Amino acid sequence: MEAKMVTSALELPGYVISDNVGIVRGIVVRSRSVVGAFFGGLQTIVGGNITIYTNLCEQTRKDAYKIMCTQASKNGANAIIAMRYDATEVMRGVTEVICYGTAVIVTKHS
Repeated sequence: MEAKMVTSALELPGYVISDNVGIVRGIVVRSRSVVGAFFGGLQTIVGGNITIYTNLCEQTRKDAYKIMCTQASKNGANAIIAMRYDATEVMRGVTEVICYGTAVIVTKHS
């Protein structure tokens, strides 16, 4: 699914929603590695952006997004509206990231 066909808005400009396919989601559960926790801890001493965690979070969001888009495509959708991310700490050092939205079929506005 093309990135331009996914939006956090409730409509997709230039398109008309012709069918609601349903809620789709991508869930990824990640833990910090011992090495990552160690280097992340070192970066907290210096301060600033903790790049090892930033990169882990960004990759996790990308993975959840990709899973959501794949589910939408498999269900016949060509767009996703009302897309959101959420994260929950499942247990210490283990986080669930979910990307969800409403899969829809859209046609170009005439």
